Amino acid sequence: MKVVIFAGGLGTRFSEETVLRPKPMIEIGGMPILWHIMKQYSAYGLNEFIICAGYKQEIIKDFFANYHLHRSSVTFDIKNNQIDVHNSGAEDWKVTVVDTGLDSLTAGRLVSVKDYIGDESFCLTYGDGVSNIHILKLIKYHQKKGKALTLSAVKPPARFGALEINDGIITKFAEKDPDHDILVNGGFMVAEPSIFDYIKGDGKDAYFEKQPMEDIVAAGELAAYEHQGFWQCMDKLYDKQYLEQLWDKDEAPWKIW
Repeated sequence: MKVVIFAGGLGTRFSEETVLRPKPMIEIGGMPILWHIMKQYSAYGLNEFIICAGYKQEIIKDFFANYHLHRSSVTFDIKNNQIDVHNSGAEDWKVTVVDTGLDSLTAGRLVSVKDYIGDESFCLTYGDGVSNIHILKLIKYHQKKGKALTLSAVKPPARFGALEINDGIITKFAEKDPDHDILVNGGFMVAEPSIFDYIKGDGKDAYFEKQPMEDIVAAGELAAYEHQGFWQCMDKLYDKQYLEQLWDKDEAPWKIW
């Protein structure tokens, strides 16, 4: 199963970092948070990734183009213009980085990678959040529910939006409703190709979390996998600092590899 990761937004609430690089490339413990997310999926045997890039997408491409240099000992033969990589620490990954446009919104980014996904179920998540969600249990739950889309419902700070769930099926999806004891969309989704039927046109001006997802809810095709464990998005500087503290103390719950 392929893993699609949204990694193309501007990250305007993190401008002190994103002026130089896209938010998914901000580092935790010396490696981009994007890498941490990929490592979680890889720990469950999912090793094929499609990155929906946009803002400063060349930085993501450069990272993977030079991955061996970042992760291995290297000998440079300057005279003969030769590089020898020793004891490569590279993962068994296949990574497709797609420039989905600077200004595209999430629905448009998803449409842009449709041909790379093919006619099969796939995982979908955001490039700025980590968790200790059991990916294989999530996939099994999705298959059991038989819906077009399953998202991971998590308990975050109150600044996020609310989900109402009945018997594992989402009946209401409301962004940023701080007045409830809420569960929210934590990403870590599993989708069927049929979700593209809910995106109008090229989707470039639409957030997948708005009209398409609302229509999926209305059709009774959005399931919720309730996760009671660790989940944390990296939305602002203090989020990064919190994740760094966990990593430095060797207490990072998402480090399952």
